[in-house]
Amino acid sequence: MENTNRRGGDAPALYRAIWRWHFYAGLIVLPFMILLAVTGGIYLFKDEIADLTHRQERIVTAEDRAMQPPSALVATAMQAQQGTVFAYLPPASAERSAAVKIKDADGAKQIVYMNPYSAKVLGSHADAGASATPAMKLVRDLHSLAYTGWLGNRLIEAVAGWMVLLVATGIYLWWPRGQKGGVVTVRGKPARRVFWRDTHAVTGLIASGFIIFLVLSGLPWSGVWGAKFYDLSYQAGLGMPDGYWDKLPVSTQPVADAIDRAPWIMEGQPMPVSTTAKGVPAALDAVVATVEDRGITPGYALNIPTTPEGVFTASVYPDDITQERMIHLDQYSGKVLFDMGLNDLGALGKTAEWGVSLHMGQAFGLPNQIVLLLVCVAMVLMAVSAVVMWWKRRPAGSLGAPQLPTDWRIPRMVLLIAVAAGLFFPLVGLSLLVVAALELSMMGWARLRTA
Repeated sequence: MENTNRRGGDAPALYRAIWRWHFYAGLIVLPFMILLAVTGGIYLFKDEIADLTHRQERIVTAEDRAMQPPSALVATAMQAQQGTVFAYLPPASAERSAAVKIKDADGAKQIVYMNPYSAKVLGSHADAGASATPAMKLVRDLHSLAYTGWLGNRLIEAVAGWMVLLVATGIYLWWPRGQKGGVVTVRGKPARRVFWRDTHAVTGLIASGFIIFLVLSGLPWSGVWGAKFYDLSYQAGLGMPDGYWDKLPVSTQPVADAIDRAPWIMEGQPMPVSTTAKGVPAALDAVVATVEDRGITPGYALNIPTTPEGVFTASVYPDDITQERMIHLDQYSGKVLFDMGLNDLGALGKTAEWGVSLHMGQAFGLPNQIVLLLVCVAMVLMAVSAVVMWWKRRPAGSLGAPQLPTDWRIPRMVLLIAVAAGLFFPLVGLSLLVVAALELSMMGWARLRTA
């Protein structure tokens, strides 16, 4: 958000230093900002898109007769797709299909959709977990750079922190300082440089709070910041307090690896195991009846144990986050081992769940989705306007970066900012220290050349 009235040698050294950092941070972050905004904006409507592209599989005509029992639906699905059943998804409403998830001998997972009234197979595709469809899973994996593994996770975390710094430095550069035009309105026409400056600055000002919220609400998924926040929440008894598993034997498998969607504070917790490892598994119909008798919200998924010590797990993550629920049942007796809702979480656990729900556009339905979509559009507009503004102002044959400040006190001040930022965003702090070291080296070299 460059203030064109404060450029050049007359601008204070601190202003020029922050402008320079804002400039280079933008060069690094803008491609990722566009990626996050575009994929995030699409993923906000994953269910609506899935219903449109897979309507024949997901939507049925409500009938005035009883639905088929879960066991019958699962048996029919297994005739269509050979393998081991590991999850059953009852119809979320009278107009929704049922689904059965099956893993074949090679480990590939498929989801088979069934008409719950006739048990007719409606179609199938590769299981996409919580993303609903393979296309939406692709969008989500691009959003998180999941294809690059731990490196992508760390990169997205660093970019998220840099986005906060971009907002902070952008507001500093936007601050009017006596300027009347271009503060909250856009001057000129697209052909003029000032138009793009004002578009970038005013859009950033309006979207800044939403961007910071999206960053902070997305950080619980990150590998460094999220892991530390998880440990702090758990140890302080503000996430999921100790004691939940004290009376239950547990496995080494974390909840996140067992079910598609778990409360954030539960993801790293171990799955419980059945109290016995032999006998006849409880009937699926009886397990479904037990779960539904406990009032679980429709739209839940029931994970079916595939090992002798495994448990049944019913879980739901609805738009109404207050109805979030996870229930574990013994594989053989069908006895409820654990039943947890949102109110069972600690303060930070609840806060994280609300943040995640808002981040994904679920908490308040369509208004939530529209607001976040507009924020995503604003982020793309900011990125595009920044590139156009830079292109128009750069000298021919030059990068057009702001000049190095000549005051040695500025890099020291920025270094303190880097240390402070590192306390909250470790990966950002590390990258800031590297950049600060480079700036100091460049300034030292410049001073030697002019000495």
